Amino acid sequence: METRVTVISDTHCRHDEIVLPTGDLLIHCGDMFNLSTKAPEQILAMDEWFGKQKFAQILCTGGNHDRQLEAELSRQAQPFRNAHFLKDEIVEFRGLKIFGAPWVPELRTHAFFRDPSALAAAWARVPPDIDILVTHTPPKGILDRSSRDRSLGCPSLAKELRRISPRVHCFGHVHAAAGRQRLGKTLFINASSYDGNTGAMRPPVTFTLSSGAASPTSQSWRTRLAQLRPGR
Repeated sequence: METRVTVISDTHCRHDEIVLPTGDLLIHCGDMFNLSTKAPEQILAMDEWFGKQKFAQILCTGGNHDRQLEAELSRQAQPFRNAHFLKDEIVEFRGLKIFGAPWVPELRTHAFFRDPSALAAAWARVPPDIDILVTHTPPKGILDRSSRDRSLGCPSLAKELRRISPRVHCFGHVHAAAGRQRLGKTLFINASSYDGNTGAMRPPVTFTLSSGAASPTSQSWRTRLAQLRPGR
């Protein structure tokens, strides 16, 4: 079975400016809001927007700007009705195993910050051989260079990736590094929607992934890099 997946991230209260295709699975990799966002109504508005999108399943996680979302999670495990929030959790959808977590390094005063020891412990709990890994932070050294050419990814996440070995790793956080890169069996996608250089919103990323692959090198593994393109 093939699943059409669309990925966005770092929409920063500008989700209404993004036109999404129809599909099977929508993933938001965090930073739905801004650090200054304090109104709970913003969460309701985001949930209503999720509800308007034409996907069978919507998954999301948080980012460092999502303080209001972090506060809401202290009151309830699922802040949305129309999307499922991933916090150190694995879900299955159409035979695909998807794991998500919001944790970020360095930004102590931001949402979902964890210190190095807590990050190492969190990533060590990610199960191996999942199909899609969803985080807000990139791994260190992969699609994580800022506009000032600083590497902002998480070292402990990078260290665990060989063990985790996801087929696709989706994230955002570093706006200037949006794009995709394939290393070994893993397709890495920085799906940052906000373009800091132009102030515009980038189109979403869409790809097709099949379930039931016997091994990452078999012909049944059909992540189609050539088919990976901005959504229409």
